[in-house]
Amino acid sequence: MAMRELRYFGDPILKSACDPVTVFDEKLEALVRDLVDSVKPAGRAGLAAPQIGVGLRVFSYDVAGLTGYVVNPEIVELSEETHEIDEGCLSVPELWFPTRRAKHAKVRGVDIHNEPIEVEGEDVLAQCLQHETDHLDGVLYLDRLTAERKKSAMRAARDKDWFWKR
Repeated sequence: MAMRELRYFGDPILKSACDPVTVFDEKLEALVRDLVDSVKPAGRAGLAAPQIGVGLRVFSYDVAGLTGYVVNPEIVELSEETHEIDEGCLSVPELWFPTRRAKHAKVRGVDIHNEPIEVEGEDVLAQCLQHETDHLDGVLYLDRLTAERKKSAMRAARDKDWFWKR
């Protein structure tokens, strides 16, 4: 099992849009293996490549016994019905804030062999698909908070030991 070191809020890679995967080789297979291994510990639902310092469009997920990954994911469907759901992030540890998310989401991408793959889900899986795809676009869940919550979140994050400082 290859657990990769996490990047934390403040690290510029987390605010950068990722490049699409164009080479499907053993390096991609190793990255996917690391992402899947690194999302397995209890309390984790998803992990995007930039969270381990890789600027490629790949994420893994492990929600309610459903584990997998998507290469070059794009959200293709979101329900109009939304809800506020407590959200946290491995790159923003210890902080949880209610975040508005679609209750249903569908993502399309490819697997490590460049074959089409589709993942869809409700509630927590939908939240995970949206959250991880956001990471690949350089968006953190903190960016989706109301102005008041974002102000509180930013203040709290800057006071944490893990906050990336130059």
